[in-house]
Amino acid sequence: MISLPKLKAALRACAVTAAALAAAGVVLCACSKKSGESGKELYIYNWTYYTPDSIIQKFEEEFNVSVIYDEFASNEDMYAKIKAGGSGYDLVFPSGDYVSIMSSQGMFEKIDKSKLPNLVNIDPLVLQKATYDSDMEYSVPYFWGAAGIAVNTAYVPEFERDWTIFGRNDLRRRMTMLDDMREVMGDALVTLGYSVNSVDPDEIEQARNLIITSWKPNLVKFDAEAFGKGYANGDFWVVQGYPEVVYEEIAGNQKLVDDTVFFIPRIGGPAYIDSMCILKGAKNAELAHEFINFIHRPEIYAEFCDTFRFPATVNVPARELLTETPLYNVEDLVNTELKNDIGGNIELYNEVWFNSIRVGE
Repeated sequence: MISLPKLKAALRACAVTAAALAAAGVVLCACSKKSGESGKELYIYNWTYYTPDSIIQKFEEEFNVSVIYDEFASNEDMYAKIKAGGSGYDLVFPSGDYVSIMSSQGMFEKIDKSKLPNLVNIDPLVLQKATYDSDMEYSVPYFWGAAGIAVNTAYVPEFERDWTIFGRNDLRRRMTMLDDMREVMGDALVTLGYSVNSVDPDEIEQARNLIITSWKPNLVKFDAEAFGKGYANGDFWVVQGYPEVVYEEIAGNQKLVDDTVFFIPRIGGPAYIDSMCILKGAKNAELAHEFINFIHRPEIYAEFCDTFRFPATVNVPARELLTETPLYNVEDLVNTELKNDIGGNIELYNEVWFNSIRVGE
């Protein structure tokens, strides 16, 4: 497996070039080593670098199957391709809001739970959070995670573990937040005591004012791509982002690793659950069920998490099998809130984000 988990996090908010996708596709297609031996194939459409090659290879060998693994850069890209008919995939990994959108549009097969004995390993808390499909009618949770804040304690020895750190004038021009509307707006809404999914115009306006007057003046920029590199080279002392991005960049600098604290604010913030869904009309639905069940074997799920130093957020028995120290803990996610599909109300966010907060960027 190419150790580039940072790509997955960065690509949540950014599209990649066709050339980059093509180059990555060469690597990912290399996972399929058994093509032509059995005639059985499973077509997977997933986030970039989100399932280790070692797991794909084990599945291929055990089930005598060839896995064809394509990648997408964002939920929007994935949805647009499948909606336009460019499918042929069996298994896809959307985030919760897109599970809701796509299941309501009849784009998924129902999950046959009788074929998935390993569902007993899934944390009930995750299903409680997954209000879009708590009964796993159309989806099975893959990973539950969230963005947080990385702090260089060599420069910032004292700080509060919440989003208000971005209001510190003494750290002006040494901080970044994600270039992600729902993430940043969600952080502000939670700080004000509201839901990350608020559609109240007054609450959204209050969040806009907090970002504009208190946070944005202290930021170098909103950045979903280079914050890890900027943190690693010392340009940024405080960054909002995904921990695997930061730690991938600083891995060769032990002092900086020792000086870095990553936390998810105790008051919570936006979170995501990516799930495994079988597409309507999938030609290999039986194999798709086998893959879902395979992923939730505790030892396989632990291998997935160890690859990226993720906590075993979804699979409870896997937590005892981890060999790497996770970058954060399951308990850190308890107060987070999933970003839901808010339908046409997204225009309330678009208005303040693009016509106010991001003006002048």
